[in-house]
Amino acid sequence: MSRTKKGAFAWMLSLAILAGCSGPANEERDSSSHPSAVTTETTEPTLAPTEKPSAAEEPVESGEGEPYVVLAEKLRIPWSITIYGSEFIVTEREGHIVVIADGQQKRQNVRLEKAVLHRGEGGMLGFLLAPDFDQSQLAYVYHTYEEGGKALNRIVQLKQEGAEWSEQKALLEGIPGSGNHNGGRLAIGPDGMLYATTGDAENRSEAQNRDSLAGKILRMTPDGDIPTDNPFPNSYVYSYGHRNPQGLAWTKDGSMYSTEHGPSGNPGGHDEINVIQPGANYGWPTVYGDDKKEGLTPPVYHTGNPAIAPSGTVIDDEGRLVIATLRGEAIYRYTPSTGEMAVIHKDEGRIRDVKLVGDKLYFITNNTDGRGGISSEAEDRLVVMDYPS
Repeated sequence: MSRTKKGAFAWMLSLAILAGCSGPANEERDSSSHPSAVTTETTEPTLAPTEKPSAAEEPVESGEGEPYVVLAEKLRIPWSITIYGSEFIVTEREGHIVVIADGQQKRQNVRLEKAVLHRGEGGMLGFLLAPDFDQSQLAYVYHTYEEGGKALNRIVQLKQEGAEWSEQKALLEGIPGSGNHNGGRLAIGPDGMLYATTGDAENRSEAQNRDSLAGKILRMTPDGDIPTDNPFPNSYVYSYGHRNPQGLAWTKDGSMYSTEHGPSGNPGGHDEINVIQPGANYGWPTVYGDDKKEGLTPPVYHTGNPAIAPSGTVIDDEGRLVIATLRGEAIYRYTPSTGEMAVIHKDEGRIRDVKLVGDKLYFITNNTDGRGGISSEAEDRLVVMDYPS
């Protein structure tokens, strides 16, 4: 499949409103370090719910025969996709929020109390619109920052005002960070709570320390408070024993899944899919792969020695997980009822995040950081394709 754009970009906006929904062996090391407070000027209007995005004219045919179209090019290390009406909001790891609409992309101002630290896998990572964004214009972002000479992560509430996003409140700070293993995915669960994944920050023992925020899945109210029904008193920790989880999604029946980067070295790989239960310990670094120990919850699936580095994850109407992979350089689909893991799209390089809207699958590539043997001169793109049945 050709990586070059075939034909001109075009957009056909139609249909109903849609509200927006790792270590060196998996994500190779990056020596860049760029603290930045982003203030890119733009005239982009306030986001408003409009129409569902649709595929463009003259779709490109992929090698597997799925029509697809490039919606945006020249993105810079994009990390997450949010879809709001006919608009796409993409975070870039170096510290930007990009709004893509009507075939145009604008890097909007982001005003934060603590500058984004772009170092290795750290930077501006997960992003999420508040469920009441129509009225509140609030959103959430997970980003790396530096304090006392250390890399840390924080979860911040933002507000969009015209063409600018400004910090309203720091919900949680001091999440351990590093050049690798920062986690970073945000999601609102069916219970209305805000969930976040955190990595072990290359300090593997912290994943087993319930007093540490590293190597965990965290749960909080949308205002950043600790829910009274969390499994551990006065703690944000919802589950622990994680290495570097980067995917969160729920089935229709409320089952919560997470995808997680397995260990580096020899043996490496053993990337995981876990069903998350409150208070459960998923074993890192005590066990991984097929290892078992009383009191530790094994994954429902792991890759064995091959590493695919799973990242953004969604669940389709049939309860199958659709998973963006970095080292795997493909989109995988996992069927819980059979345990089957299959590639449904490839030949795009590293893929960071995916979203499903009806029968359309949207994804962003992650090739511009020079990892995975891919030239840093590569372009990152937002692409839509037909979702294979």
